[in-house]
Amino acid sequence: MVGTQSREGAEVIVDVRINDIDSIIKNAISVMEQSKYQIFEIAESARQELLSLRQELERVKKETSETIDKVDELEREFRRARMRLVEVSKDFIRYKEADIKSAYEKATRIQLDLLMYREKEYYLKARRDELQQRIKSVEVSVERAETISSQINVVLEYLSGDLNQVTRILESAKNRQLIGLKIILAQEEERKRMAREIHDGPAQSLANLVLRTEIAERMMMKQEFQLVQEELMELKSQVRSGLEEIRKIIFNLRPMALDDLGLVPTLRKFVQDFEEKAKIRAVFETSGRELRMPSAMEAAVYRLVQEAFSNALKHASPTYVSLEMTFFPKRILIVIQDNGVGFDVEQTMARSKTSSHYGLIGMHERVELLNGKIDIESARGQGTKITISIPVSTDL
Repeated sequence: MVGTQSREGAEVIVDVRINDIDSIIKNAISVMEQSKYQIFEIAESARQELLSLRQELERVKKETSETIDKVDELEREFRRARMRLVEVSKDFIRYKEADIKSAYEKATRIQLDLLMYREKEYYLKARRDELQQRIKSVEVSVERAETISSQINVVLEYLSGDLNQVTRILESAKNRQLIGLKIILAQEEERKRMAREIHDGPAQSLANLVLRTEIAERMMMKQEFQLVQEELMELKSQVRSGLEEIRKIIFNLRPMALDDLGLVPTLRKFVQDFEEKAKIRAVFETSGRELRMPSAMEAAVYRLVQEAFSNALKHASPTYVSLEMTFFPKRILIVIQDNGVGFDVEQTMARSKTSSHYGLIGMHERVELLNGKIDIESARGQGTKITISIPVSTDL
């Protein structure tokens, strides 16, 4: 009887502690959610200030350039006016007192204008330097706000998730908590990148379109139809440009060509775009009979290649990158090679386990999820070769 009461008392204590922990976690999540939106508002305000400062800087730069040109012009005029004054002051026979007075007044007027524009040039240069410093400061503030927001999102997602389920899934892996955090961080970085692309691309284009339509509307009211036609042509061009940006963002999220054309044509297009954008020679070769794989597997292979090329561009400084794919009946062999600076594989892998960069660990995890194998060969000054072997399943 006593033992039963003791067990029941212990269970009650455990339940209370679990409820307390649950309450603490919920309160922490609530506070972090509020902080996240406050940080977002701060970041958005800083972005608007940054945009305004950049616009003012461009205006000040233009005005500074025009003022410098005006100062140079006035200095030339002042030299000519002084020479003229000297000339008329020496020759009392050819020139009358009125001529001397006119030359003196002209030289004085130009001198006053020159002093005024020199003062304006000094002020504009000081204002330009001040704006550049403020822009740097605001850029740092925006970056810090984004970093803090990303970190809060990582913690929120980790606290809100089913940690027991994550533990069971990653039970066979080492450092499973660290890997889970890195996966979440990588996802958050990708979200931040996409948000920045949308903010700097389509969002800015749409804001500009609203402004241009208002201008066109005012022109219509004034019946300036020729100007309206020109404005509409410009609007059409901007809409096409914005549509192209949106299509690029959609392609980065999920290349539709994967579903429509398959892995090889999509990778061929990716390699061509990489070469054009990065200005690095890129080659793609295939051999064997191409097989269509499950959609998820094709997407995973595409992301592996994308990650490898991205790493080469960021860290290797290569002039040449190649992708070779060989199709076998039951597996696919992928070889990605570059002639970049290379690195020490063991040291880099060791650093990856303790750093915030997902990189090589992420590639290993993706390959393991596909039941494949990955081998990385590299040395300083000798480039890098990544060999990936993945078993092919044709079961859809």
